[in-house]
Amino acid sequence: MFDKILIANRGEIACRIIRTARAMGLRTVAVHSEADSHAMHVAMADEAVMIGGPAPRESYLRGDVIIRAAQDRGAQAIHPGYGFLSENPDFVDAVEAAGLVFIGPSAKAIRAMGLKDAAKALMQEAGVPVVPGYHGSNQDAEHLAGAADAIGYPVLIKAVAGGGGKGMRLVERPSDFMDALASAKGEAATAFGNEAVLIEKYITKPRHIELQVFGDGVEAVHLFERDCSLQRRHQKVIEEAPAPGMTEEMRTAMGQAAVRAAKAIGYKGAGTVEFIVDGSHGLRPDGFWFMEMNTRLQVEHPVTEAITGVDLVEWQLRVAAGEGLPCAQDALSIQGHAFEARLYAEDVPAGFLPATGRLEHLHFPATARADTGVRAGDVISPWYDPMIAKIITHGPTRAIALRRLEAALGGTEVAGSVTNLAFLGALARHQGFRAGDVDTGVIARDLEALVAEPEPAPWEWAAAAALAVGLAEIVAPLAGFSNAGPIWQQVPFADTEIRLAVTGPRRARVTVAGQELAVEAMAGGLRVSGAPGLMRGVCAGGKVCLFGAVPRVVALVDPLARASEPGIGADVVLAPMPGLVKAIFVAPGDAVEEGARLAILEAMKMEHTLVAARAGRVAEVLAGPGAQVEAGAALVRLEDAA
Repeated sequence: MFDKILIANRGEIACRIIRTARAMGLRTVAVHSEADSHAMHVAMADEAVMIGGPAPRESYLRGDVIIRAAQDRGAQAIHPGYGFLSENPDFVDAVEAAGLVFIGPSAKAIRAMGLKDAAKALMQEAGVPVVPGYHGSNQDAEHLAGAADAIGYPVLIKAVAGGGGKGMRLVERPSDFMDALASAKGEAATAFGNEAVLIEKYITKPRHIELQVFGDGVEAVHLFERDCSLQRRHQKVIEEAPAPGMTEEMRTAMGQAAVRAAKAIGYKGAGTVEFIVDGSHGLRPDGFWFMEMNTRLQVEHPVTEAITGVDLVEWQLRVAAGEGLPCAQDALSIQGHAFEARLYAEDVPAGFLPATGRLEHLHFPATARADTGVRAGDVISPWYDPMIAKIITHGPTRAIALRRLEAALGGTEVAGSVTNLAFLGALARHQGFRAGDVDTGVIARDLEALVAEPEPAPWEWAAAAALAVGLAEIVAPLAGFSNAGPIWQQVPFADTEIRLAVTGPRRARVTVAGQELAVEAMAGGLRVSGAPGLMRGVCAGGKVCLFGAVPRVVALVDPLARASEPGIGADVVLAPMPGLVKAIFVAPGDAVEEGARLAILEAMKMEHTLVAARAGRVAEVLAGPGAQVEAGAALVRLEDAA
């Protein structure tokens, strides 16, 4: 076994690997960018090495610098985590050429599965079913459009080197194909340096079910399935294991296919074989097809660990050190059910735009496993994926595990950045999902209901007002005393008239919409008239954050602040977040219609298309391709058409 390993990654996966390595008695070396100098994974590791600037290409993608750091610090092996260099076969070759061990599959295996078209051909040879489609090398747009016609709409355009939903577009009509193709190719070129795509038949009620496999280079086993059907724009939101409605007959068929796939490429380490499943008539052994193999540990691996009792990172380390498979297939079994919810810093009402901000407050309940790479006080950076944590629950049945997930989400507290926490809670309460009726279109079909925010109850407003005035800190014996009766003050919330009077130490009366409620600050939160339990929350950064099943964020208004000069609204297209201007589609003088594409902004590993909010004429183009802009930067100005 190794004495010391270097982790070529950051965030929650780096922290996750460090925990297992420490439990095994191994020392760890972290690498970090300038932006991550004070990150959690740096603090947890035994040693840390700064490897470059904040952009991934300046740090976490610099394989030569990472290998040199491992050599300088005496590490014998490198664990890549996932993302960055984890599926880069050239990096694997370089690691081994340097006399180090790559904790993962061989470069040959990664190359075999790295291009979706070649991988599908290989899987067909191995007897693994594949989705009908075009996987050829001819990338001429007309040829690809003809292939889509032959396959039959709807079709999926997918980057051959892709993953994570990047370079992927659903096309439902022939008239939309060319625009979708250009967009997919552009995103694929940016994300993977390869614009080639393939075309596949789109399954109308698809489920995304994947098999966790593990090999030692010769033999392989599977650790059962995960259902990752709850997705938004091809990105997973909540995963679970095992899959709802799975039969033993289908589990056996899928497991055997996944093991054949792993053995066909001499797979070593942890990997995932992803299948698209037709869920329109239940789960059937003849209704699943190979999509791709991820030759690395997956983000959602904790649900597999929860139902099998296996530490997959420990298995990775042991096999990389030369041991054989830790156990045989018949020694593996499923115990209960598990869920994982991905907590992101993102603005859900604004279309799930990635967000940044300092985490003023962060707390996870002890009743759930929370894999995270951040702490209170850390900053969600625009340079990296905005994941805050993965919330994992386990129970003897699916219903119990899901109730525990709902409770864990309600007990999670975040302040300082907008998040998708309320959205995750709504998903956990979704009746179809609770019943196990899942497919990849659930979120899109029910999005309006899932993102709808119910009106705050009077007791929520009262709690917010008490937090805004710092009621818990008002402890003077005569607090609120007045010969003339309670002294009322206006609480500065926008669009809502709230009045509060301190009536004693940690006590107040609040008037909301004609109702008067009593509030008392206690050790565990606020007791408010009419509230079903204690209210929890914080006031930070000019906002009040209420925690619970439906978290709320209420902005305070500075009554002394002067309004800035009125904006020109729909006339100016602004960058919604820091990023790189990838393309500008208009020039001064161009006439545009409402909804016309104006620019593409690349931020947080995604491309975001910016469109005209109204019809008009382009007055100015204020940024060009290649410009790095801050959030709120003006990109294009419109004027009325002459």
